Parts: sequence; structure tokens; C-alpha cells
Amino acid sequence: MVQKQVKFQTRNISVNRKERVVEIPAKPMDYYGENIFNYLECQDIPDKVKNEIEESTLTRKILKKDNAEIVAKAVLKWATEKGATHFCHWFSPLTGKTAEKHDSFLDLDDGKAIQEFKASQLMQGEPDASSFPNGGSRSTFEARGYTSWDITSPMFLMEGTNGKTLCIPTAFVSYNGQALDIKTPLLRSISALSDAATDFLNTIGMDDVKHVVATCGAEQEYFLVDRSFYFERPDLVMTGRTLFGSLSSRNQQLDDHYFGSIDDRVMSFMQELDYELYRLGIPSKTRHNEVAPGQYELAPIFSESNVSADNNMLMMAVLGKVAAKHNFVALLHEKPFAGINGSGKHVNWSMSTDTGKNLLEPGSKPNDNTPFLAILSIILEAVYRHADIIRVSIASAGNDHRLGANEAPPSIISAFIGDQLGEIVQNICEGKTIHPENNERMDTGAMQVATVAKDQTDRNRTSPFAFTGNKFELRAVGSDAAIGQPLTILNTAVAEVLTESTVLLKNYRESGKSVEDSLKLLTKNWLVNCQNVVFNGDGYSDDWIKEAEKRGLPNLRTTPDCLSRLLDKKATEFLTKLKVLSPAELETRYNVLVERYVTLRNIEFGTLEKLFNHNVVPYSIEYKKLLLDNIKIEKELGLSAKTELELVNSINVELEQLNIMVKKVRNEIDNYHGEEISIAKKYSDFVLPEMEKIADGCARLEELIPDSYWGLPKYYDMLFLR
Repeated sequence: MVQKQVKFQTRNISVNRKERVVEIPAKPMDYYGENIFNYLECQDIPDKVKNEIEESTLTRKILKKDNAEIVAKAVLKWATEKGATHFCHWFSPLTGKTAEKHDSFLDLDDGKAIQEFKASQLMQGEPDASSFPNGGSRSTFEARGYTSWDITSPMFLMEGTNGKTLCIPTAFVSYNGQALDIKTPLLRSISALSDAATDFLNTIGMDDVKHVVATCGAEQEYFLVDRSFYFERPDLVMTGRTLFGSLSSRNQQLDDHYFGSIDDRVMSFMQELDYELYRLGIPSKTRHNEVAPGQYELAPIFSESNVSADNNMLMMAVLGKVAAKHNFVALLHEKPFAGINGSGKHVNWSMSTDTGKNLLEPGSKPNDNTPFLAILSIILEAVYRHADIIRVSIASAGNDHRLGANEAPPSIISAFIGDQLGEIVQNICEGKTIHPENNERMDTGAMQVATVAKDQTDRNRTSPFAFTGNKFELRAVGSDAAIGQPLTILNTAVAEVLTESTVLLKNYRESGKSVEDSLKLLTKNWLVNCQNVVFNGDGYSDDWIKEAEKRGLPNLRTTPDCLSRLLDKKATEFLTKLKVLSPAELETRYNVLVERYVTLRNIEFGTLEKLFNHNVVPYSIEYKKLLLDNIKIEKELGLSAKTELELVNSINVELEQLNIMVKKVRNEIDNYHGEEISIAKKYSDFVLPEMEKIADGCARLEELIPDSYWGLPKYYDMLFLR
């Protein structure tokens, strides 16, 4: 039987693959950052030029073309000596992915081939602005757009089999300056946050602070599937997730995969992945098995948020390339397999001064650390005010499968701060004296082990925004998301409240109050106002949904529920006021996101429809034929054939019901007209639930039909065979 032979061969290939062997130097410091160009470390660039370039990034002074020429000459020398033949402007359009157009260093001088790279090529490019998502803001004939060099993010080399390309991180805007990318608003938000935070800190006496950066470390979860199985699952190829599948009897119930011993073949992949990331200056720190079988995670060391955002985009690309070398496919979809843990991206966020101080470091006595408590209250107020737009920033068709599904934070945005800080906050709100307990060490009761240093807070995996010691962790971001979007919203929300706080502080000081008393008043003002957003309990419980409603916290369950908030001028005023996103740019993003949601769901149903007609139906009919032939023979022999009859009937009933459902959904979709957001809600409220019912029916058929007749790789194959 052909199907049985193909499946056997595929399984045999998968389980017999050998680990890929790569010669990796023992010391990361010998090759760390070898494929990135940092102008500040380049010996071919004079210190005066470096200082002027750096000053331009902090003061908004226009970069001198002469200085850009010096950088262009230096980077040409560096890149070509390393074997690069082309360069590209590397940017993040509103597809959520990266884009690039390669140009050769080759030029002609009187017919003679030379290598040349000019300042104009470094600083500016011109991709077609109408060919990328623009939400209708650009007509097809309005094609001109610009990419502009982001000086704050290092250039890097991407290696192909036969050569290397110099990649220049850039912003992407239309002819009229409208941001058509993820980076431009992020850079604006970083500047807004720095200005607001610096002014605030100077006001409370930290005069040496000249600049504040938002720092970030984004953990990345992913699945690995053998590529031989991947290409036999059209749904994985087309949509990034399995649209149906029978769950294997053992998956994650025993909790034995999380932090478990790493399979040799997977370890080989992880080691090469770290090697390639280190060469690109991406400080991958942690690697481990995640909760679900076949699921893994890596996490980097903190860096400035803009660099971290670029690094995460690059990390996802490198994940895919290295996985292919090991005959894996890295799945970044938030829910590639129904019924088991999905994948997220925990975005750890903090703020640091140019003097090296982490503003979210509570110290050993947080109750006495008034600047920290003030910053904490400001952040909580920002999250309380703009919970709806923070929710929008993490919304996607893929993430809708995770949020609120008892494996990821709920769609209600709240903040966890732990028991100790919770007590401090409660006492501040009630005007009580603060005397929290401070248990710095914990006795395990085992004399043979080292004493455990106890953190000031527990961890709450059900919270979407959790304080974890000296940073906040935005836990609700999807694994396939561009982190620049939630970072932009978070930075701007905090910048708004910081700006207002500086005004309040100055008023307190003018009334004769000390800095210390002014900070205490400010902290109490915000904490009293925003205490409803603080929740330290179980975010998965039904009781929390009811409680959140009483507190007035928005519960935007799905992406279509969220997106209209982008057109709410009151909800987005903080973004326009701080000039991070204009009304036109917000409308563009709204249109792009709505269209993207509808398109993705339409692709998913079209794929499911084809899988049903081209795979499920033929498998079912072929097995039914076998059963009917056996029934005929057994009846001729006077046997009852009761088991076969029951199987045929079960398959028949299931198949007929599924056929009716598939046609019903197709008819509905074909008649969808009107506003895109209205269609998006129909996909969310009707099509997706119907698709899940169809998936359940296909899974039941998969369980009824023998393995040899079911041609598609099963969850067992994809999750357990290495």
C-alpha cells in the first residue's frame, strides 16, 4: 500500500537521522560579534567622528554626510574583507516579518570593475512603498518610499552558501514621511521615554542622568518538527499550524518534558544556533525543553530595546536557517498543535540610566526606596490607563488561540507585583506605616545544599504583566510577533505618565515639600488611582473574569474585539500627543491588521477545505472499501461482521456531517461582504468555531482509521520522532 510505504519511509528517515557535526570554537569570546559592524569599535573611524555620530543619535542633530562617507568607507572595507559582495537595507514592514533588497558593491569606472559603497547608499534606500501593507494609505501608483539607516542598531553580515551580504538596519517610511514599519514608531517611543524619564530623574535630584534607555530581553519559544513530516502536512506549510489532528495518548500530562534532558539531535541544533547567534552579537543565554513535547525555548541577555527588537527578528530568521541544516523546521506559530501548550514570547522590560542604574531595582529595602516606588507606581498607572492598547499590541490570529486558554495569560491585562510589594502598595494606599518582612534567605531543611537566596516576589505565570524582581515581564506576546509593537506601546504609555509626574513633582516642590515627601505623595496618587490593575491571584480562574469586570478592566477576547480601539481618539491620544504615531499611521495599522486577520483566517479555512476533500475523504473512502469488502466476504461465510458494520457506520456518519459543515462554512464565506472589521468578527465568531468543530470530526476519523490508511503525519510522528 503506497500510503503505508510512504509513512514508514518518512518515519524511518526521521528516527535514523544523525546529529549534524559542526566545528565550534570552545570559547565564545573568540568569535562573539564577528559578523556585526559597530562604528564605535571600528579603528578606521576617528574618535571625533564617532562622538559626532553618537551625539546625533541622542540630540536629533542631522548626521553629517562627511561622517557618513567615513562610515561607508570603513564598513565597505570590513564587509568585503569578510567576503561580502552585496548590501541591503534590512527593515520591518507591517507584514510583521523583515524585508531586504540586495545591491552589489560592484560598480564600473571607465568600464573597469570596482567595489564602491557611498554614504548615500548607506543612509537611504528606495523600496516600493505601495507593494507592502499600507492600509490603503498609498495607491498603487504612489510607489515611492524610503528606508533610512538606523545608526543605533549594528550592521551585520548574513551568510549564504556561496557568499555574504551586508545588512543595514533601517526605518521604512512613505514619500510623505508616514511610518510604514515597526521600527520607526519604536524609535520615536524610545526617544519619548528617554526625554520623559530624564526630566523626571533630574527633577528628583539625579542631575547626572542625561539619557534613559528602555532595556529588553525577549524569551523565544518554538517547536521543532522533522522536515520530512512538515512537508507532508499542507496545513503546517500554508498556515504554520495543524488545522486538525488526533492528540496522542501521552503528551505533556506527566510534566516530564519541561527542563528535561535535551535530545542529542536537538542539542546539536541548539549548539549551532548559539554559535550563529553569538557571531551576530546576539547574546543567547538560556536554552531548554519547554512544556510540550517537541517544544523549546531560548532567552537572550538584556540589551537596549531597539537592538533587542532587531535581534529578535534576526533570531527568528536564524532559527529557521539553522533548523533546516539539521533537517528540522522551526515552528513559530503560537498554536501549531491543538490540545497542548502553545508558544509565547516573554518580553522582559526595564529602564536604565546612562549612569548604569536600573530604575526597577528595588534594593534590599524597597519600602524605603522612594524613587523605585514612584517608578513602580508610574508604570502601574500606565498599564491601567492603556490596558486596551497594550492588548491591541499583542493581538493576532495566532495569539487568539493562546490567550485565556489556561496555558497563557488571560486577555485581561493586569499586573502582578508579588506579596511583599503588594503589601507595600496596600499600605501606601491606606496611609499606613510600611514594615514589610524581609526574608532574604530560605532554609531548605537539607544541610547538604547551598542556602537559597529568596527573591522579593514569587512568579505568577498567569499574569500578563508581572514584576519579576528588577524588571517587568510582558508574558502575553505571541511567539511569532515582532516585539517592536508592544514595546512601542509600553514605552509611550510610561512616557506619558512620567511627563505628568514631573509636573506634579514640580508643583509639590513649589509648595515647599521635600523631594522625599513629593515622591511619596506622587506614589500614593498613582497607586490609589490604579490599584484595580494589580492582581496577584490566579489569572486562569473564572472568578478573576468576574472580578476584573467589577474593577472595570477591559476583557478584549479576540483580535477583532481589540482592533477598533486603534480608531478611538481618546484611547490613542497618548500616542499622538507624544508624536509616536499619527492619526493617519494609526488608521493605517488598523486597516492592515484587520485585513491581515481576515486573510489569515481565509487561508486557514481554504487549506482545511482542501485537506478535507483531498485527504480526509479519500482516506475514509479507501478504508470503508476495505471494510465493505470484508463485510461482503463475512456475510457470504455466514458471519455477523458486527464490528466492521459499526466502523463503517461511524465513518459514514462522521464523514457526512463533516461534508455538510465544510459546505456550510464555504457558503457563508462566499457571501461575506461589507466592512472588513465586520467580516473579521464573522470569521472570529462563526468561522473559527466551525473550523474547530470540523477539526474535532477529522480527529475522530483519524482515530477510527488505521495508521496505514491515514496518509498525513500524526501528532505522534511530529512531536515524538526525532
